[in-house]
Amino acid sequence: MTTVNQAAPSPAAEARADAPVSAPAETPVSAPPDAPAVLAEISGMLRTMLDEYGLDDIEITMETRFTEDLELESIDLVTLAGSLEARYGRQVNFAEFVADLELDEIIDLTVGRLVEYVVRCLRTARER
Repeated sequence: MTTVNQAAPSPAAEARADAPVSAPAETPVSAPPDAPAVLAEISGMLRTMLDEYGLDDIEITMETRFTEDLELESIDLVTLAGSLEARYGRQVNFAEFVADLELDEIIDLTVGRLVEYVVRCLRTARER
């Protein structure tokens, strides 16, 4: 008769055997940009600009119009373009966005339309 010497497993080995098996750690992937997050960022940029004019109590929503509601002028839009580039890089090109619009579209431009453009640009850049 053959005897097999079986040593009792060590407590550490038993603990490892009882531990739940977890998936390998993955590198966290940032969530795709969404409209509420971009709206909050653009609203912050606009509030900074509006504070200079003493207009810090204006509500900024997706329907807010740059010209009619915020009374921004072309120089303000240039400032906004600089803020957008500083925050998002060259992947969000405000001048290119405005160049594709008709004059009446520029006059009636809403924050929401800009937000949608920024989200689209960020998603496109992320997919590359």
